[in-house]
Amino acid sequence: MDNPPNPRICVLDGHTLNPGDLSWEGLRALGPCEIHARTPAAEVAARAAGAGVVLTNKALLGAAQIAALADLRFIAVTATGVNVVDLEAARARGIVVSNVPGYGTMSVAQHVFALLLELTQRVGDHARAARGSGWPSARDWCFWEGRLVELDGLTLGIVGFGEIGSAVARIGAAFGMRVLATPSRRRPLPGDVREAGIDEIFARGDVVSLHCPLTPETRGLVDAARLASMKPTAFLINTARGPLVDEAALAAALDAGRLAGAGLDVLSQEPPAPGNPLLTARNCLLTPHLAWASHAARSRLMDATVANVRAFLAGNPVNVVS
Repeated sequence: MDNPPNPRICVLDGHTLNPGDLSWEGLRALGPCEIHARTPAAEVAARAAGAGVVLTNKALLGAAQIAALADLRFIAVTATGVNVVDLEAARARGIVVSNVPGYGTMSVAQHVFALLLELTQRVGDHARAARGSGWPSARDWCFWEGRLVELDGLTLGIVGFGEIGSAVARIGAAFGMRVLATPSRRRPLPGDVREAGIDEIFARGDVVSLHCPLTPETRGLVDAARLASMKPTAFLINTARGPLVDEAALAAALDAGRLAGAGLDVLSQEPPAPGNPLLTARNCLLTPHLAWASHAARSRLMDATVANVRAFLAGNPVNVVS
């Protein structure tokens, strides 16, 4: 099918990719471009009407929306995950769908250790105490609140050894951690990483970090039984997908002291519902799904998305998922 020259481009939800610190000029150079910060679900079809190219991050392009967009030829997902697009409906219409793999690998891996170091060293808590009444009123030249944990010699268990899991393993090894990882079909484990099953990882890990995709098999992977198998001194880190974890079970384990702490950048519902038990759980760090969002990572995401659109318009689409 021939692509129309200079097709209309519609960005449905550009705010998270570019809240104002990046430029859309590369995309605008490819054709008439309409950019929306956010698009309510009920307005997707109306806003994208007449567009040959649509960019989405979280705005849903389901079967109904795709059926309503007669001119749509290309969907560029400004993320790695493409669950917001009905791929079967797109395929039936001959609509090409692309994503952007790998743009945030190092940013997410860095965030894993930001969470872990806050749990083990409590830098934020101690910095606030130092500037408040804690240090000025202390009787001694130093003080600390709670147990400080050294990473060297601890066991890091990685569930999901893709690009991010591999990067986390390298950083863990640099801290002197012993690294266990679930086997990968795509990449061999390096010599300093030992293959282990999920049950062994949860039982032996001083730190367990989740990096697997969300599938019917992995939904609820971290349930009450798995949490009970962990050491009471262990930490759980999740920067992958919220529904991998039974949140009520995790909150119960934390509040009962059966787990030392958890650091989560993702939840089952985002933003979280007010009653989510992890909002008040003990020793639970929550960050608002920002591990991917460093300026460097978003710049790569913008450049790769523009390149995806350019390649499609040139008749040679790349990063095609459907």
